[in-house]
Amino acid sequence: MTETEAEIKARKERERDELYALDISGVEWHGAPGTEEHEERVEIAYLPDGAVAMRSSLDHGTVLRYTEAEWRAFVLGARDGEFDLQPMPHDGEPDAR
Repeated sequence: MTETEAEIKARKERERDELYALDISGVEWHGAPGTEEHEERVEIAYLPDGAVAMRSSLDHGTVLRYTEAEWRAFVLGARDGEFDLQPMPHDGEPDAR
């Protein structure tokens, strides 16, 4: 039996609510290998069921949380270059190359 669009949306909202309800005050935060704690960096924490929390080392109060499926999609997209930054010319507009 396949889920309807409304059922999928409701399930995803429930998963998100459960994820943000988790107490993550005691999680261990990890930065990229080779970075130092005093450096500006992205930090992640592994949560139950393959979920991940992500924050900036400069703003511990803002924490984004991703389900396992969302995190996997992000990582695969990043590996594929989907989020590579485009060079910016001096006028601040994206390079049209």
